[in-house]
Amino acid sequence: MNEEQMKHRTKEFAKQVIKLCRQLPNNKEGRLIGNQLFRSGTSVAANYRSACRARSRADFISKLSIVEEEADESLFWLEIIKEMEIFYAPFMDSLMTENNEIIAILVSSIKTSRRNK
Repeated sequence: MNEEQMKHRTKEFAKQVIKLCRQLPNNKEGRLIGNQLFRSGTSVAANYRSACRARSRADFISKLSIVEEEADESLFWLEIIKEMEIFYAPFMDSLMTENNEIIAILVSSIKTSRRNK
């Protein structure tokens, strides 16, 4: 997967997270968890774009590690939403699968970058 494809993929992920957050219940738990998911989920795309503009390999690895952390946090909030039965939409399972795939790509990219340092 090249840089532009990953930019597109993370942006689409962010858009799906926004779509989900719009549908969460308007109660205390829905708002609090929705805010956390919204921040981490959209941060994946924004921080990936930042990583693409890294000034050095070390900077790239550092920024990509932030993207990985945000993706993992997003997955956590999606799991909470599902396991606590706060909300369910048919696209949640595919969103969680995409989230896992993005994390796997990031982990692999970080390992490769460290190896080629």
